[in-house]
Amino acid sequence: MRRTLSLALAATAVAATSLAATAIPGVPVAAATPDTVRWGPCSEKAASSHLEKAISSRLECATLEVPLDYRDPDGRQIEIAISRLASEKPSQRRGVLLTSPGGPGITGLGYPAVLAASGLPRKVLDSYDVIGFDPRGVGRSTPVTCDLTPEQQQRGNLPPYAHTAADVAREAGNARTVVGQCATSRTAWMLPHTTTANTARDMDRIRAALGERKLSYLGASYGTYLGAVYTTMFPGRGDRIVLDSNLGPGGYDVTATRLFARGLEDRFPDFAAFVAAHPEYGLGTTPGQVTAKFFDLAKRLEAKPVQGYDGNLFRGITFDALYSDANMPQLAKTWQALDTDRPTPPNPPLANMENFMSARFSVICGDNRWPETVREYQRNVAVDRLRHPMLGGSSAGIGPCAFWPDKRVEPPVRIGDRGPSNVLMVQNERDPGTPLAGARKLRHAFGKRATMVTADQGGHGVYPFGPNICANDAVTAFLTTGQRPARDLACAAEPSE
Repeated sequence: MRRTLSLALAATAVAATSLAATAIPGVPVAAATPDTVRWGPCSEKAASSHLEKAISSRLECATLEVPLDYRDPDGRQIEIAISRLASEKPSQRRGVLLTSPGGPGITGLGYPAVLAASGLPRKVLDSYDVIGFDPRGVGRSTPVTCDLTPEQQQRGNLPPYAHTAADVAREAGNARTVVGQCATSRTAWMLPHTTTANTARDMDRIRAALGERKLSYLGASYGTYLGAVYTTMFPGRGDRIVLDSNLGPGGYDVTATRLFARGLEDRFPDFAAFVAAHPEYGLGTTPGQVTAKFFDLAKRLEAKPVQGYDGNLFRGITFDALYSDANMPQLAKTWQALDTDRPTPPNPPLANMENFMSARFSVICGDNRWPETVREYQRNVAVDRLRHPMLGGSSAGIGPCAFWPDKRVEPPVRIGDRGPSNVLMVQNERDPGTPLAGARKLRHAFGKRATMVTADQGGHGVYPFGPNICANDAVTAFLTTGQRPARDLACAAEPSE
């Protein structure tokens, strides 16, 4: 059973004639080029088992060495695992398309095959070698660990729902324990360097190792921040940059985490309408009744868990499932089972949960400074619990970042409007994980560098997974011709079948 708010999906990138002000002093623009990439077969774990074998078998893998600390490029090295789905039309190939499925903490090695199996258009596959990678700290790259126990892994990414200030204070002890484990683990030496800025530098090493003057990029969710950081640090080295399901310009900071509560409430009406249209679930025949059922089940499960589901897990699986319309029937069946104490549908755990959570903590806590006093989280919870009661008592709560070791080697990258106008943002209007409110802030920060396409649909991830033809065609046109909409574009909802 999945006991986490998974926050899964995608990423992006860009560059100029000199490093932006966010670069680490003393790191040359063209640091030593890595060895030529030696491609070989991928292990079976590089791609999901459900993918078409014809696509998976074409995926090639390799490993690069990159500096742990780019201020010391000849010092300790770590490994970055990369993959390639090569264009089958060399005469039409225009370069590489680096991809990221988001996270942070999510493996991206099999992502090129996932994209191909999920409908990435043939003309895009012909135009690029599609490149995937496991970011530093993740998967088959040099991994990090916080030695999280099974119980800690079950607690997931967000703190338990806090109904009182005392709940927040109590959770602070768990957060401190996790930080202590991260700081004393066998990979503690990686913590100050497992950041988005260094992953962006790794991306530029991948570009150089592949012998490319520029790279194009397709990334979603956290990948949008990664891409925004790359294009800010290396504005002249990005070709066509697509950011799908966008975080705000601060990345996964305290603001983004608090926005999850707004995202759930932006998205929930879609699910409420679906359930109300299917009275066989017995969860309500109007959206208002379905919404009331959410609060009723959360309260009942907090008082008396059913089949291992308490109120926190119930909120978590609801949030998580609403990333995709395809999950709604199973979510409704799960609610129905919990409401009547019948066996719940299977919900397999996310693979490699310990590494996922450890890498996630390393990046989000290392990228930004978070509030450091319990009192501030208590205030945030009190506000968000009233403003967004479905999830606000959890997403505003206290986590390990409040107590993270103060060993940051550089400030966060500031996303701005300096650089070429080569960014296409694409965004669902009702995205639970990266709400439209955050995307609009990133769009404002980019200024004339970006154009944004919004789709009147819900869920996390637009391209190529979503059904909105208008939005998908805009991305395909940009990747294959370089043409973006002349101005920001709002795509209407697709007619229902």
